[in-house]
Amino acid sequence: MRQAMILALVAGLLVTGGCGTGIREGVGLVRGAKGVHAVIDPMPDAAARPLGQYTRFELGEFTDDFGGRTPRELFRLLPGAFASQIADAELPNDASGKTLLIRGRVLHYESQDLFGMIKGDAEEVVARVELVDKASGRVLATGNCVGRTTNRVNKGVGKKADGLAKAIVTWLQSRYPEPVED
Repeated sequence: MRQAMILALVAGLLVTGGCGTGIREGVGLVRGAKGVHAVIDPMPDAAARPLGQYTRFELGEFTDDFGGRTPRELFRLLPGAFASQIADAELPNDASGKTLLIRGRVLHYESQDLFGMIKGDAEEVVARVELVDKASGRVLATGNCVGRTTNRVNKGVGKKADGLAKAIVTWLQSRYPEPVED
């Protein structure tokens, strides 16, 4: 059912928006928001993938460090988006295991006005994120994570929350050991 709806939407976009635009919008609909990260203060011996000792990942508090201009809805939607991304990433989730706390603050939030939506420019949220050992409170690493939307079909606060969660989880995956295959 969902595939049929996506195909119908892509077909409609092709007819109304031109081939190139329609294809980009269709791909954007399927892929969703983008998430990228840039490490500022890396973990020691990052090549060793040091997060292997953690079996639980907990999203802590995210605050607005952008003068109160970040929509409250972003902070409400981020935990659900994070939980979804963690489940998709197949990272461990053992409630009794060692916990890595992920907390941060929003440094920049951009949404497009009507002209920007027509033009198709990106919307984004940028957060300074810390990976913290929950038991000791020690900050293990710091980085910027960006949730970005670049298609008209992916505009809005919810999509930016998805992109930010995707950036965080991608960072975690890059520092988590590869699963051992039997």
